[in-house]
Formats: sequence, C-alpha cells, structure tokens
Amino acid sequence: MSRRTASLLAALAAVPLLIALAGCASSPAVSAGGDENENPVVRIGVVGKSDPQWPAFVEAAKEEGITVELIDFASYEQPNPALTEAELDLNQFQHIVYLAGYNVASGEDLVPIGSTGIYPLGLYSQKVDDVKDIKKGETVLVPDDASNQARALLVLQSAGLIELKSGGTIFSDLADIDEAKSKVKVTALEAALIPNSLPDAAAAIINNDFVTQAGLKFEDAIAQDDPSDANALPYVNIFAARASDKDNETYLTLVDIFQNDDAVQKGLAEASGNTIVSLKTPVADLEASLKKVEKDTEAQG
Repeated sequence: MSRRTASLLAALAAVPLLIALAGCASSPAVSAGGDENENPVVRIGVVGKSDPQWPAFVEAAKEEGITVELIDFASYEQPNPALTEAELDLNQFQHIVYLAGYNVASGEDLVPIGSTGIYPLGLYSQKVDDVKDIKKGETVLVPDDASNQARALLVLQSAGLIELKSGGTIFSDLADIDEAKSKVKVTALEAALIPNSLPDAAAAIINNDFVTQAGLKFEDAIAQDDPSDANALPYVNIFAARASDKDNETYLTLVDIFQNDDAVQKGLAEASGNTIVSLKTPVADLEASLKKVEKDTEAQG
C-alpha cells in the first residue's frame, strides 16, 4: 500500500470531527439471523453513539420489532474489522471512499446496503457572492492534505473554476489541473490556516470544522458538493454489511427506518449542525461507485 493510500485511509472518515468519541464494546454480535427470526437483535457499530439520531433510531426500530444494540467505537479504524469478524451485523460511520480503502488494504468485501447522506464541502468568499463573479486568474485556496484536496478540486471543477486532466478522482492533486483550461489559480495551504488567509484570496475551500471559526455560516458557501453529481457520490455516507448479508431483509428495513423516520432525520440534522444532505441513493449506484473507487485505489499501488 502506497504512502498516499495509507494517508487516505488515515484521513478519510465519513462523519465530522464534532462528534463525541467513546469506548467500544467487544462482545460477539447476536445476528439478525434471517427472516425467520421474529425478534431480531442487530448490533450496529457507530462512532458517536450519543448523537441525537441514534436514540430516535433505536426507538423507531423497536416499534418495528427490531432490537438495535449500538456499539460505540473510539476510532474510525475499528468498526470495519469488527464487522468483518462478525462482531457486528452492520456499521454506519463511513463514506464509500473510506470503505473502498479498507477493502483494498484488507482484501475484504464489505458492501454498502443503503445511504444516509453527505456532508457538503463548501467554497467560501469574502469578496464575491457568486462563483461567476470570480475573475479569471484570481487565486482560490484549497487544503493541502491529500483527501481533502482531491475533494476540493472536484468541487472547483463542478463550479466551473478549473478543469482536471483526468476528469477528477479521489486522488486528484494540483498537478492534475489543466491550467490552460482553468479559470483560476489554485494554491494549497494547511486546512487550519485557510480561514485566516481567506481575505487574501478570491475564495477558498474551507473544511467544515473550520467554517464557524472563520466567522462564517455553512449557508454562506457560494458552491459546494452537489449530491446529484457523480463526483460527490464517493463521499456519500453508508450503512455497510458483509457481502453475504447484503439482501438481509431486517437490515434493509433498518436502512429504510433511518432514511424515512422523521425523528431520526431531525436528530441527524441536529448532529451535523444542519449541514448534512440526506440521501436515498440507489444501492446499485453505491455498489458501482465502490467498485470504481476500489479500482482507483488499487491503481495507486
């Protein structure tokens, strides 16, 4: 595994850093056991059990005759191995890019069985109110870490500010920018330094963790990930299962509850500071995206 891929695995997590981390449990899972089980118990690995969507989710599942046990993990590296070893039935903490990195690095075949949403990455400016007002040749700032930089460049491409030679992947960097076909110049800085540098640039991609620190509001973004854009699909958060369980009706019912229960959705919005865009992406699209990202990851060596 290349240093770049290792960096990606370390940096890419589906949920924001605002969540509270707690200790993890290690006892074996009690599986849903198939459709014959009238009172299934499903153990789901999460990072941030105290987030308000989870109590609502457990209660909504209980009303459908499903007992959900949430297993809280202290780091993003733990839930996928636990799922692989059947210590969990499902997990929900990651997006497709992170899952692909795990599968490639471990040789496993965990799969997405449903989407939850996407946390948009935004472009902000103190000089213009619309992307079209950014002038040709002006400078736009992006984070310098590999994972956020690739996603930032995809946002800029979707906004019509740059063109990437490769068309854009999760591994895109500044060298992939076709300068002759791009409207702006792009400069990379450490993510934490970008807010203070915003006044010196036409605009900047600012990580969600630093938006409020910059005195901005999420709704101030003049561009962000478009959930309907194929480039944003790899960053959609998912429920993951073992491949053998992808058609388990109990698990699919839980996905449906998460996506459609009003109290769950209200809690999810609250936990994300109203930044998440909830999605009901077809599983076939999630699977196709996973395969593509896995292929791209393998190509990186």
